[in-house]
Amino acid sequence: MVEDLLTRKVIGAAIEIHKELGPGLLESAYQRCLEYELLASGLEVKKELIFPIRYKEVVLNHAYRIDLLVENQLVIELKTVEFLTDVHLAQILTYMKFGGYKKGILLNFDVKVLKDGIKRVVL
Repeated sequence: MVEDLLTRKVIGAAIEIHKELGPGLLESAYQRCLEYELLASGLEVKKELIFPIRYKEVVLNHAYRIDLLVENQLVIELKTVEFLTDVHLAQILTYMKFGGYKKGILLNFDVKVLKDGIKRVVL
């Protein structure tokens, strides 16, 4: 129940940002605005969280970077692309798997109406 409320808060903040700024900006602009909104609402947010992965005997220290991690449980992956693809979904699923997170949101801000750019992801 708490995670569903958290997901709604994140999506609500993203919609507010998209209504104000619209599509066409760089991903980093939306990321900073979403971080601001979530922090302002009292949520814990970590930005560009770097995780290593291990492949056999090799440790790749900067193997992947989560755009935003909210309340240490919800992975947010931001995009500004014409449309979301299976590769984008695979990317967030990989982040969730390696980080041990159960829920994520894939947000594509390069759409006319943000609801068309939201993909909720559950492991």
